[in-house]
Amino acid sequence: MARSSTRPTSRDVAHAAGVSQAAVSLVLGDKWRGRVSETTAERVREAARDLGYRPNLAARNLRLGHTRTVLLVVPALTTEFFAGVYTGAARVAADHGFGVVLYPSPEGIGPARDPFASSQAALDGVIASSMAADALTAIRGDQLPLVMLDSDPSGSLGAATVNLDIADGIRQVATHLLDLGHRRFLHLAADIPSWTFEIRARELAARLDTVPGTTLRTAHAPISIDDALTAAEAALAAPGPRPTALVCDDDKLAAGAYKAVRRLGLRVPDDISVTGLDDLALATAIDPELTTVRLDAESFGERGMEALLAVLEGRTPPVGDIPVELVVRGSTAPPSTP
Repeated sequence: MARSSTRPTSRDVAHAAGVSQAAVSLVLGDKWRGRVSETTAERVREAARDLGYRPNLAARNLRLGHTRTVLLVVPALTTEFFAGVYTGAARVAADHGFGVVLYPSPEGIGPARDPFASSQAALDGVIASSMAADALTAIRGDQLPLVMLDSDPSGSLGAATVNLDIADGIRQVATHLLDLGHRRFLHLAADIPSWTFEIRARELAARLDTVPGTTLRTAHAPISIDDALTAAEAALAAPGPRPTALVCDDDKLAAGAYKAVRRLGLRVPDDISVTGLDDLALATAIDPELTTVRLDAESFGERGMEALLAVLEGRTPPVGDIPVELVVRGSTAPPSTP
C-alpha cells in the first residue's frame, strides 16, 4: 500500500482493511477480543502499519487522562553511564507519579524499531541523547514534547536541552596536562558524529592553542577497547616525535590506549600520560588507575526529567550546564622527555 501524503485517519485504515471505523477503534484500542475475529484484527493492524497510521494521542489523552509515561531514548547500553541517567530520570519521575520507559537504540545510532507502533504506546514526552538522534527521528519521537541531552542548544530538536559541562571538563584535562609540562598531545576521539564529541575536539584544540609550542594530533576510533587499541597503536607508532599525553574521549577508549602503550613497550605514565572522560567503574579497574573527568549521570537524568516536567507544565526549564570534575589518579605525570 502506498502511504498517503497527508496524515492517515482511522477512516483510511477502515477503508484499506475493508472494515468499519468502529472495528478499527476496537482493534487499535486493544478491545477487539470477542468482538472481531483474529483475522480481521490482523488485517486492521497491517493496514495501520502500511499507512503509517498513529492514533491522535493528544485527543486520546483528553479522553482517557495523561498516560504519565515518558520514553528515554539512549544509545545501546554499552556502559553504566546511561544506566545512571535512567536511574536519575526514573527517581524524579516517580516523585511526580510518572513512569520511564527505557529505549536503547540498536547499535547506538541509526534506524530503530518504532516503539510507538502499538496503540497502547501513548506517551507524554521523550528524553533523548543526541547520540541517539537518528533513531529518535526514525521513531518520530521528535513529534512529542522533547528534551534533548548532550545536544547543541542552538540547533536542538527539543523544547529544552540539558547538558553536562563537557567543555569545562576538557579544559580541566588540558590545563592539568599542560601544568605537568606536556606539549605533544594525541587526541583519541570517538568516531561518532555527535555534538558532545565535537565539543571535546573543539575545546581541546582551543585550550592548547593558548600555549605556544604545543602540538595536537588526532586519531579516531569507535568506542570499544579493541578499536581504541588499533587506532592508538597506529598513531603512537607514526613517524615523528611521539606524543607525551594521550587525551581520550571516553574511559573505554583510554583502556584500549593502555593496551596500545604496553604493546609498544611503553609505560603509563612514565612514557605517556593517559586521560579519560566519564569516570566509569573501569577507571579504577585498570592499572594505574585512570585520571578522568567524573560525569554525574544520575544528576544528568534527574535534570532531564525535571526539564521535561517543566515543558509539560508550560514552565521554563532550569538553565545552566551540570558541573563536572577532574579526578586525578595515577595515569598522568610530568613527561619523561621535554
